[in-house]
Amino acid sequence: MRNGAVGLARDLRRHETGAEHGLWPRLRNRQVDGWKFKRQVPLGRFILDFYCADARVAVEVDGATHSTATELAADADKAEFLKSNGVRLVRVSNADVDDNIEGVVDMIYLALGQEPAPSPVASRRPLPKGRGEVGAH
Repeated sequence: MRNGAVGLARDLRRHETGAEHGLWPRLRNRQVDGWKFKRQVPLGRFILDFYCADARVAVEVDGATHSTATELAADADKAEFLKSNGVRLVRVSNADVDDNIEGVVDMIYLALGQEPAPSPVASRRPLPKGRGEVGAH
């Protein structure tokens, strides 16, 4: 299974979503206070969109495919697995990344136990209630 998950993760990196593509430049090369993030990381039976192993923080970017009862149940299963393994989860939507990238990055800083970096962006605003919360969803 491991080789299958690694191959799938590699394929997902090659075919990332637009929102993942938009967030990755903000996470790569230790840009978030020196923390190293990787993308499409296998962990257990799941593949995480972004993961910082040193801080045990996962970031999941949800698109339209996270709206049915089955998909929401799968998301809850992943969240419970992560929580039971000591991984903090930041879950954001594609729209969060597209419309409020600074708010998303702020949530990631908070999950890492860091103060958000000062930003020259005047339009920074908190994420909508229920989005970007750290922990299980």
